[in-house]
Amino acid sequence: MNWASSTVDREAWEQAAARLHSGEWSLISLWGEPGCARMATLDNRSNEVRLLAFACEANRFPSIGRWHPPAIRLERAMRDLARLDAEGAPDTRPWLHHIGPYPFLPAEGESLHQIPVGPVHAGIIEPGHFRFTANGETVVRLEERLGYVHKGIDALMAGASLERASVLAGRVSGDSTVAYAIAFSQAVERAVEAQVPPRAVWLRALLAELERLANHFGDIGAVCNDASFSIMHASCGLLRERVLRASHACFGHRLMMDRIIPGGMRCDLSADGEKELIALIALVRRQFPELVELYDNTASLKDRTVGTGILSPALAQQFAAGGYVGRASGRNFDARRAPGYPPYDRLQFEVPVVQAGDVNARVWIRIQEVEQSLALIEQILGQVPAGAVHIPVPPARASAEGAALVEGFRGDIFAWTRIGADGRVERCHLRDPSWFQWPLLEAAIEGNIVADFPLCNKSFNCSYSGHDL
Repeated sequence: MNWASSTVDREAWEQAAARLHSGEWSLISLWGEPGCARMATLDNRSNEVRLLAFACEANRFPSIGRWHPPAIRLERAMRDLARLDAEGAPDTRPWLHHIGPYPFLPAEGESLHQIPVGPVHAGIIEPGHFRFTANGETVVRLEERLGYVHKGIDALMAGASLERASVLAGRVSGDSTVAYAIAFSQAVERAVEAQVPPRAVWLRALLAELERLANHFGDIGAVCNDASFSIMHASCGLLRERVLRASHACFGHRLMMDRIIPGGMRCDLSADGEKELIALIALVRRQFPELVELYDNTASLKDRTVGTGILSPALAQQFAAGGYVGRASGRNFDARRAPGYPPYDRLQFEVPVVQAGDVNARVWIRIQEVEQSLALIEQILGQVPAGAVHIPVPPARASAEGAALVEGFRGDIFAWTRIGADGRVERCHLRDPSWFQWPLLEAAIEGNIVADFPLCNKSFNCSYSGHDL
């Protein structure tokens, strides 16, 4: 993986904004610490990741969001978390703080009415407020207000030991605990130049694919349930449960939380773990095709998912949408492949991409990724080497930085950290793919009826917790 890190002046910072605006680069993340704004970008031609730092005079920096809309929410979070103001920012409302009245964006037209939903919802789900402006049943504008599950992860990370910090990273978004743990661990290991045992590298990929399977099964069933097809929900729920039980049998935890730590793994694959996984793959390959056929041949279900909640390829590309959201709208990007990281460079897999951009497309990407994950698990079991699964993380000679980009089930997760000479975390930033997917949900629902919002929302399945930090 090719990384370039540099401290830049105002001219270079604004040149980066211009490259983002032109589409030459994609924004990976934007964050800050006292007196310094930081940005990570991806060159869309070379897949080179650039890490830029800008020293803020009077805690101000030139706005990236002024030229590149995906940066707007991140700049609002920087103001709340690091007290950094973006000069010329198009939106200066608070984002994570909920003090005082909140001015929602206006919509003009005849016969418009507003529908407030949340932050407390009818189901057992995370809190978020959705403000619909509608003309009859047709959605004219949707605006989200999130931040209700802000946990202060950035502040908790500062000064934490590596052990404590890895626990925090694994709880940014619990359904992606494996992917976050890999991203944080890789960032630490790059900072201190630690060489992880090969067996641990392969086992990390095994855990990541199990996590992907469990979440895709859950999402496919939930989308069908929101279209009133509960038999798919129940059947996919059973497959998800099988994956969770196999994960517990193999690694001692259903979600595999806290199994991955800097330096490798906290535990090895259990003695009968390979047998458990072979049985799981056989079960899924026997039952899942029948569910796929049921989904594809149920006209009433397809009537709800086809043509609903269309996300244009242009928006998916502009916002660098990761995972099934981006790939269902034509964006051919998977962090496992490019920039890439081991052991995926030694594994064979396809990255499914379609262009339709609707709910059905996002379901089909998940279906195809299930098939790819099954094949990846088989390959990993056939190639995972013997040996140790952990090494002690060596201390940094001085303050050192590291970063990583890892493919979670929702898309790419970014981690950046700075480790002090005392071996503790000085600063850490973790970016969920939902930062760039939530705004796209607002765009995808426009022109649809209000009753289709739950279906569109579940097809995106953005993380509240991962976004709110």
